[in-house]
Amino acid sequence: QVQLVQSGGGLVQPGGSLKISCTTTYDDIFSTRIMAWYRQAPGKQREFVGRIKNDGTTKYADSVKGRFTISRDDAKNTVYLEMTSLSAEDTAVYTCSAEHYNGYLYLQNYWGQGTQVTVSS
Repeated sequence: QVQLVQSGGGLVQPGGSLKISCTTTYDDIFSTRIMAWYRQAPGKQREFVGRIKNDGTTKYADSVKGRFTISRDDAKNTVYLEMTSLSAEDTAVYTCSAEHYNGYLYLQNYWGQGTQVTVSS
């Protein structure tokens, strides 16, 4: 069973920064999949945060553009989400996914276990 294991997260003050990571022991996952981050706030639906392709190309949701950065280290099979200028609106469970594009949609193949990020003073 493919596992995406997340680490990081926790409590951060407004305006602060946090970096979370997602890794897998399956080399072929990183070489064949697009890695993405999603988040789900209490009482809200899961929303797209951003994704990074194998060539390093990134795309972000408008709500996080300029504040969040996704990077990947293929040698470590790890993708990172660095979050800056955090506000209470960023409080959510953040989950990574390994996905592929079928020509029409991005389809999530594997999910991480989720990481709580709480922004509060």
